[in-house]
Amino acid sequence: MTVKIRLQKSLLHVLLLTGAIVMLYPLLWMLSGSLKPAEHIFADRSLWSDQFMLDNYVKGWQGIAGIPFYIFFKNSFLLSAISIIGNVVSCSMAAYAFARLEFPWKKLFFIAMLGTMMLPYHVLIIPQYIIFNQLGWVNTFLPLTLPKFLATEGFFIFLMVQFMRSLPSELDKAATVDGCGPVQIYWRLVLPLSLPVIVTTVIFTFIWTWNDFFSQLLYLNDAKNYTISLGLRLFLDSTSQSQWGSMFAMSTLSLVPIFLVFLFFQRYIIEGITAGGLKG
Repeated sequence: MTVKIRLQKSLLHVLLLTGAIVMLYPLLWMLSGSLKPAEHIFADRSLWSDQFMLDNYVKGWQGIAGIPFYIFFKNSFLLSAISIIGNVVSCSMAAYAFARLEFPWKKLFFIAMLGTMMLPYHVLIIPQYIIFNQLGWVNTFLPLTLPKFLATEGFFIFLMVQFMRSLPSELDKAATVDGCGPVQIYWRLVLPLSLPVIVTTVIFTFIWTWNDFFSQLLYLNDAKNYTISLGLRLFLDSTSQSQWGSMFAMSTLSLVPIFLVFLFFQRYIIEGITAGGLKG
């Protein structure tokens, strides 16, 4: 039986390793293409080449259409930071109200909030665009950031509600005896104890905002306001020669922040989701 179990485990590891290689191959090919001359990217499909160079990174960082590529990085970081602040503040306050406070029609409002999670995003595109266009917010970051401060992300509210409900209610009673009101309980007690789920919200908000393409394409028209997702699109031109090498190089760099975030904070992602799901 021991030999059989070892063979099963070895076979499982081989299958997992094969799957990992298959999934990583496109990324490795993109990294290899970013180091090759433009004429060899599609002609030489192997991952290894004798003509590796960094010219694509230099040209890509210099930018396109007269805009340095670091501008796109700056815009992406700015948009992600504002979105993170908005989601953490607004969603945590809404979750605290649903989880720890009592008010009329609480269950009805909570059901309505859950209902927003079931609406397809594409149903809301046209009415939202009409409103933002009438307000003159198109081609600004406002349509992409201001809704975050209005607790529009039902997923994060639900995640925080589940976590906050797992906190002992006796803590609120003890804080009330000590003279704390709802705001002080939220700020000094519930929020610090909810650090795992808050970190989870920060990580997911950063990843989703950083990778977003459609919303940014819809509301940003000026190339100076473009984020990385839109900036990469400038390297591809159907009417002239596309700069594949530079695009692959900048695409590789754009993955670095997400890779670092996941590498250093993956423990908090698991803790935040499991704590909210198992204890809620």
